[in-house]
Amino acid sequence: MMSNYIRELHPQDLWNNFYRLTRIPRPSGHEEKIRSFIADFGKNLGLETSVDEVGNVIIRKPATAGMEMCKGVILQAHLDMVPQKNSGTLHDFENDPIETIVDGDWVRACGTTLGADNGIGVAAAMAVLEATLLPHGPIEVLFTSDEERGMSGAIGLKPGLLKGEILLNLDSEDDGELCIGCAGGVNGTMSFSFNGEAVPAGYTGFSITVTGLKGGHSGVDIHLGRGNANKIMNRILFEGHARCGLLLASIDGGSLRNAIPRESIATVAVPVAGVESFLDALSVVSGKIKDELSLTEPALCIEAIPAETPEMIIEEPVFVKLLKAVYACPNGVMRMSSEMAGLVETSTNLAIVRSSHAALTIECLLRSSVDSAREELQVMISSLFDLAGARSLFDKGYPGWKPNPDSPILKKMREIYIASFGKVPEIRAVHAGLECGIIGGTYPALDMISFGPTIRYPHSPDEKVNIASVRKFRDFLLEILGKVAIER
Repeated sequence: MMSNYIRELHPQDLWNNFYRLTRIPRPSGHEEKIRSFIADFGKNLGLETSVDEVGNVIIRKPATAGMEMCKGVILQAHLDMVPQKNSGTLHDFENDPIETIVDGDWVRACGTTLGADNGIGVAAAMAVLEATLLPHGPIEVLFTSDEERGMSGAIGLKPGLLKGEILLNLDSEDDGELCIGCAGGVNGTMSFSFNGEAVPAGYTGFSITVTGLKGGHSGVDIHLGRGNANKIMNRILFEGHARCGLLLASIDGGSLRNAIPRESIATVAVPVAGVESFLDALSVVSGKIKDELSLTEPALCIEAIPAETPEMIIEEPVFVKLLKAVYACPNGVMRMSSEMAGLVETSTNLAIVRSSHAALTIECLLRSSVDSAREELQVMISSLFDLAGARSLFDKGYPGWKPNPDSPILKKMREIYIASFGKVPEIRAVHAGLECGIIGGTYPALDMISFGPTIRYPHSPDEKVNIASVRKFRDFLLEILGKVAIER
């Protein structure tokens, strides 16, 4: 059942708001329309609404009568979504709405990311702002900008804007879990300069594609052993160069730092006399890769299709440096946490390998809940690329969120969850970047916690949200607001 049917799901207030969000394009970096929509939403409710200099929207709702002296609660969610689609799906994330499908117990999109991350959190906050019968203390809603691309909204949030004492981050993805900590991260960009050269005589062109991978969130899903399109493509190119002298004209792998790369395409030149050897080598290495990933990536597709011979190639010495550096570059889980069972401590995602007219660029996202471990991984990667002759740049990154097991709001929410649902919630930290660490650095007195409904495969076209968990999430949120207001 398509698109507007989700408006009939329960709770209707939340799902109707989520439907409205799916109509508004909101990929990271292109949030003008959603920002305007949310600001108008607050103003039309007669609520104090402001937009700060980095594009965050803040809406304040006064306490209900008699609750004015209760603790102020900040609800926080981000406006943007990750734009990912299946190959062959015609979708313009800057202009087209997201088409949704009710698929049994789940809602998903039609060949694209759904935007439940973090659209469900935004829709829940909107429902709270609209509610007329809910008893509550002072409420602020902070809708942050550009979370998925670098958390610039949270980073740019100024001191003194927020008045509340408790922050509820609505950006977690597992029903029954209360999140009290997350990893910090840093983005790395490495680049090789090159001079284009004319293709030697006696060469022909091929287009090599790696498709069909699951991808996923580079923090939440990094431990699942999924294929990395950039690593796979590099392995193919390495073998082709070694076996028959394959040369690289262009490459475009991955699209976002925080998504495990699902696809890569390379245009290459192969000696006419070595075409048979190249195809044999491709068959052998593809078979090995597919065997290795047979359980995690059953839809992996590796193809080489004859193409026009490219006019220019990347000079061979630089191409070889790229091959060796990408082969050696770490990717995936580096260390598991010694403090929390099953939690990844440190990881890196080899997210993007891309050529332009004069440069080869490699982008990674390094995550860790231990700052020193993240710093060591940064030195490791920069040392590798320095030795290969590349230039390495790392941004300032963002801090992790240190767990506070003695948090008063954690204690209260645990009690409410047990009373509401008859079971004990799991208390955990996540190997993903939440804005709590950044916001907590600016507002250190905040008591923070993160929770949400069950969302699977975020940052990929397989993203889906469980319908029943959305109702629990919304009911839990309303119960928290009422109880916190009563029991200061």
